[in-house]
Amino acid sequence: MAQTWTPDSWRAKPIRQVPTYPDADKVKQVEKTLSTYPPLVFAGEARRLKAELANVAMGKGFLLQGGDCAESFAEFNPNNIRDTFRVLLQMAVVLTFGASCPIVKVGRMAGQFAKPRSSDMETKDGISLPSYRGDAVNGMEFTEEARIPDPERLIQMYNQAASTLNLIRALAQGGYANLNKVHRWNLGFVNGTEEGNRYQDLSNRISDALAFMDACGINGDTTASLRETEFYTSHEALLLNYEQAMTRVDSTQDNEEWYDTSAHLVWIGERTRLLDEAHIEYMRGIANPIGCKVGPTMTPDELITLIDTLNPNNEAGKLTLITRMGADNIEKGLQPLLERVKAEGRHIVWSCDPMHGNTVTAEGGYKTRHFDAVLGEVRGFFAAHKAAGTHAGGVHFEMTGQDVTECVGGTYEVKEGELGDRYHTHCDPRLNANQALEMAFLLADALKAERDI
Repeated sequence: MAQTWTPDSWRAKPIRQVPTYPDADKVKQVEKTLSTYPPLVFAGEARRLKAELANVAMGKGFLLQGGDCAESFAEFNPNNIRDTFRVLLQMAVVLTFGASCPIVKVGRMAGQFAKPRSSDMETKDGISLPSYRGDAVNGMEFTEEARIPDPERLIQMYNQAASTLNLIRALAQGGYANLNKVHRWNLGFVNGTEEGNRYQDLSNRISDALAFMDACGINGDTTASLRETEFYTSHEALLLNYEQAMTRVDSTQDNEEWYDTSAHLVWIGERTRLLDEAHIEYMRGIANPIGCKVGPTMTPDELITLIDTLNPNNEAGKLTLITRMGADNIEKGLQPLLERVKAEGRHIVWSCDPMHGNTVTAEGGYKTRHFDAVLGEVRGFFAAHKAAGTHAGGVHFEMTGQDVTECVGGTYEVKEGELGDRYHTHCDPRLNANQALEMAFLLADALKAERDI
């Protein structure tokens, strides 16, 4: 794909998983309006993330990526944003302290408003309507009016993403992330649980270490990394007209690269990664770090072609491959890909999405995921990397800081009969804070074992 790239060259390619808007002129007007709005993130921030991911690609760090399956307009609330941010911080502290490994923190936040669907239509009681594609496209309510795609929702998505980013930056840089406040990060509903007690013990050990450092003159007043943290945002780049409107030239650099300023990192989904189609065409031209989902149908030859299309300069930190194969397929499906990429000398961050390949329907019709299956895919991911002699570089979770009952299992067990108690997701089931924290402790053990080999 050596042809000239422009931010709109994707429009000449076939495209999947996009809505059909009834008013094309209204779409053009919204796109024009968005193109005049300020960037949500800056090129320098994206370059910093790429540099941190380069260390991960070289085995010197670990990527923690997590957040909502799909953000919603209805649940937009500062407490929800804070609680998800807080759980990601808790997980990062557990991983950093338990595995002695730098953790790159990336949220599925401030832009994850659109979702691919397996079918264009949804049928209930003999009535068929367009599928719900996320709040950026249409409404979740099963009515003809709600399901009409509305481009004005892109404006609301931008505004909510801007507000979310503003709060995240304040939390990350304004003192909330100070390690000396680690005791305050515990959410009320994990107190008294096994994970909550383990976290409390860990925070006590961190506090002892910080007290020793303070006695040596190293504290939040003298060392910025103890009182603030880097936190990045990401989402699936599904609605390319929105991404194009947010694509800007970095005028601070002589080479004038194009950056997607809607997020620090954007990724291509499993359903839209076809080589000669629109999503690959758009993503190959932006300078951001990018990701691509890799499912069980991927072949080694296809993967090498994909890598060379998206990262032709073999730049470490540029491309993250996010595997989503299911607990039963991960080892046999992943190892041949790892071995081929290693043999070809490609610099890749390998991350594991253990959620999407393990979705089942429980009694009562609720979509759910079993904690043991999610954990099983993570363990298979580490096992495949150990066998191939490569670095298990990260994890990608759908999770929330809310006390939801959407995934079953875990030490603080959610049972199938309890799914309806607090099932709030607008799309797929998420780990709650307790389950996410338990996963972090298990991940820390796996990372420590990898580093001790």
